[in-house]
Amino acid sequence: MAQVITRPAPAAPRARPRGRRAWRDILVGWSFILPNFAGFLLFTIIPMLTAFALAFLKWDSYSDPEWVGLDNFARMLGDENFHVALRNTLFYAAGHIPLTLAAALGLAIALNRKLRGVPFFRTAAFFPYITSLVAVAVVWNMLFNPTAGPINQVLEAIGVSQPPRWVASKDWAMPAVVITSVWRDMGYYMVLYLAGLQTIPKEYYEAARVDGANAWQRFWGITVPSLRPTTFFVAVMLTIQSFKVLDLIVVMTDGGPGRSTLVLAQLVYREGITEGRFGYSSAIALVLFLIVLTVTVVQFRINERRSAS
Repeated sequence: MAQVITRPAPAAPRARPRGRRAWRDILVGWSFILPNFAGFLLFTIIPMLTAFALAFLKWDSYSDPEWVGLDNFARMLGDENFHVALRNTLFYAAGHIPLTLAAALGLAIALNRKLRGVPFFRTAAFFPYITSLVAVAVVWNMLFNPTAGPINQVLEAIGVSQPPRWVASKDWAMPAVVITSVWRDMGYYMVLYLAGLQTIPKEYYEAARVDGANAWQRFWGITVPSLRPTTFFVAVMLTIQSFKVLDLIVVMTDGGPGRSTLVLAQLVYREGITEGRFGYSSAIALVLFLIVLTVTVVQFRINERRSAS
């Protein structure tokens, strides 16, 4: 009778502890997001909280902070510099937002065509946005020169006897800054509008042509409604950018002539860094933040109502 020999089955490989693997995956994930989170915490969250606390204090960086409650905010009510800066900021935003939006949309529509040389013109329109802001300000100051600038020379050539003095005039300095800012920013927002235009189905326009709609009717009936999400995003970004404008004004006019181009962000810098009144400077910054937050919330509410209707 044959003897059957049975061999024991090979031992299964030891499974690695699932808890250790899970912890390793968690640590790998945190290693990717921790640098960005640490930078956001150190350079955004902590300074914001510090500024919020300083808004209720009197501090010049040399002496101990002193609690003053709402005195910094009460001081704003009688501060003429704050009133001037607020008016100038609103004026800049009222000009910069709609003009940049319209220019960017017009450029996007004009360059959303399959024509020869379109990539070159798209690049040329976007190039000012990545150009050094100092170079942009210097060049436009030369163009706006009241006596030797090409802009006034052209205006005189077409019959304008007394052209504006632009950055040398209290009345025309802010419009000059707005024009420069629109020229610099419209290329970036043109790219966003181009992306939005290319998502609109061509069948919509073909059906409208069959129904006899002209170009103007197709624009208002198809293009504008289809671009509503893009327009909303552009409007929010332009609003935030307009209310915190600082660098271009500092380089072009430094708030002058007089206080004609003084804005809130520059007033925050002057009161804090130049004058050493960090408590009052933080209070102005807090008010600026609340203004931007209020305008942005209103924009979101309006967009929600339009989307629901």
